Amino acid sequence: MKEPGKRKTSLSRPTRARKASSKEIVWFEYFDPAAEVVAVVGEFNRWASTVSPLKRDPGGLWKVKIRLAPGTYQYKFVVNGERWEEDPLNLQRVVNEHGTFNSIREVGKRPEDSCAPSS
Repeated sequence: MKEPGKRKTSLSRPTRARKASSKEIVWFEYFDPAAEVVAVVGEFNRWASTVSPLKRDPGGLWKVKIRLAPGTYQYKFVVNGERWEEDPLNLQRVVNEHGTFNSIREVGKRPEDSCAPSS
């Protein structure tokens, strides 16, 4: 009788160190129970309204999570493919070239970084 072959198990494989991802999960939310479609557009997706659609919950809250590298991003919501809206839950904004406002999202910045005294 032959000796059974040695099986490879996950314990016998060398473990690889996972690379630390520098991207963070960022949630975008928009409330509009009457909306049929909502997308978030911005510098992170080249302002394309088909790339990051939000999903609606039964109460009318639309949300999506996106992995973003540290940085500062301008964005807006596109409602029903026509109406471009700034984020009503975010007071950080900047005037854009159309004379309206884009919302600003800072990713990877710790609160103490912005409060540190300059030397």
